[in-house]
Amino acid sequence: MLTPFIKRNDPRARLLIITVSFVVFAAVAVLSKYKLTLHLGFDIHVFALFNAIINSTVSVLLVWGLIAIKQKNYMTHKRIMLTAIALSSLFLVFYIAHHLMAPETKFGGEGPIRYFYYTILATHIVLAAIILPFILFTAYHSATGEYGKHKKLARYTFPLWLYVSITGVLVYILISPYYVPQL
Repeated sequence: MLTPFIKRNDPRARLLIITVSFVVFAAVAVLSKYKLTLHLGFDIHVFALFNAIINSTVSVLLVWGLIAIKQKNYMTHKRIMLTAIALSSLFLVFYIAHHLMAPETKFGGEGPIRYFYYTILATHIVLAAIILPFILFTAYHSATGEYGKHKKLARYTFPLWLYVSITGVLVYILISPYYVPQL
């Protein structure tokens, strides 16, 4: 096992996790109501493409992290999971940038694909909205050396985070044909 590097049961850490989770959720919710008109000289939908690439990478990292921990390769697991968290943070920046600057895109598919898209989109949005505190508390329990709590919470965090990252890519694949280039 790895050496803990954060004090257990620190009320400030818990408050910080809850505050960061709320602020991120509120920022995404509030900023989605606003649009910036900027001409960056490139198609603004490149941010959505970056996010699909990031989500694909996070999906691979999550599976790789699971394999590493099953093999008891704790340091590799730690590095992989910290990379996944860092990439997810970068995702958030690109997500906000894209939604601030790009007009709303309507899904143009019809028939069963339309129901499939909206089902995937709805579940993706709901789970993406609630996953952050799960991720942060799971990482916190590892950082404090509370590996039993970490493992117990990771059993929920892992599949939810993996689902969110995979469906993020799927949503992009399904909606991207309907993007109108925005320079």
